[in-house]
Amino acid sequence: QVQLVELGGGLVQAGGSLTLSCAASGTIFNINAMAWYRQAPGNHRELVAYITNGGTTKYTDSVKGRFTISRNNAQNTVYLQMNTLKPEDTAVYYCNAGSYRGSVYYSHAYWGKGTLVTVSS
Repeated sequence: QVQLVELGGGLVQAGGSLTLSCAASGTIFNINAMAWYRQAPGNHRELVAYITNGGTTKYTDSVKGRFTISRNNAQNTVYLQMNTLKPEDTAVYYCNAGSYRGSVYYSHAYWGKGTLVTVSS
């Protein structure tokens, strides 16, 4: 079992910044990548960014150049630095533990409870 705990959400004005963190604990088996997803009201959950154990990263187009995913392997923690936030970034952000194979990220059934990010205009 893997437990994921997200921190760092909140209310911020457009153009501002927030950093989310996700601490992982438990037995991490067949997990070699971590990701951030988000879900806005009425929308499907979407993959925002992922990072592999080897440091490979990928971002959805809407956040490229504004968001940065990173990890501290020693502390089993993944971060999402979000800059130049826009109202359309408003969503609940979820951490996910998964696997990376053939240049594709596969989410496993390990999710945090989510943290709300609200960007005001």
